[in-house]
Amino acid sequence: MYDYQVVNRYPHDRSAFTQGLLYRDGFLYESTGLNGRSSLRKVVLETGAVIRIQRLDRKYFGEGLADWDGSLIQVTWQAGTGFVYDLDTFQEQRQFQYPGEGWGLTADGTRLIMSDGTPQLRFLDPETLAETGRVDVTYEGQPLRGLNELEFIAGRVYANVFPTQTVVMIDPHSGAVTGRVDLTGLLPDSERGRVDVLNGIAWDADGERVFVTGKLWPTLFEIRLTPRAETPP
Repeated sequence: MYDYQVVNRYPHDRSAFTQGLLYRDGFLYESTGLNGRSSLRKVVLETGAVIRIQRLDRKYFGEGLADWDGSLIQVTWQAGTGFVYDLDTFQEQRQFQYPGEGWGLTADGTRLIMSDGTPQLRFLDPETLAETGRVDVTYEGQPLRGLNELEFIAGRVYANVFPTQTVVMIDPHSGAVTGRVDLTGLLPDSERGRVDVLNGIAWDADGERVFVTGKLWPTLFEIRLTPRAETPP
């Protein structure tokens, strides 16, 4: 188990149904969901201002997002279609297909890692976008469903677990959950209003900062995670 500490708070567009989130070169890149409201965004961290946006056709429900070699890769929920965009212009470069649903997406430096709501993570070739393998995710020996937004941090896959306020850390080789943090209470009741679940993890590798937010949340948080001290028997 991990405990968390809030380091910083930043504004977040509370109309953004956050489904994918990443940090690169000083900016946040965000994929938002809901049919008719899905988009790809470039966001100023400090202000929450959206400085570039690409809207999806209303038949698509935007989901996970990853960056790879000057491109942004976005999956959608039930359409079986993903998109590759130019990082700088958001111009669509191509589309790709996959079976089943698309939930979260991240990259580990050699491959893409995708969740689909099942207790499995899929591995994709980042160039061809073809599936190259899968791993079963388990928590205390049992399959763990609801793996949603993903981020790769220091050798482990961090995943929001839908529909909870929990983030788990997964060994991508074995699929075993090696850590978890309960973020219940992160967003104060006074700020909640009409919000949905925690979803969205981004990692600033240079600054070693972790950012989290949620669907329709007015705030994005920088948090620090520390392993909880074991209680003596």
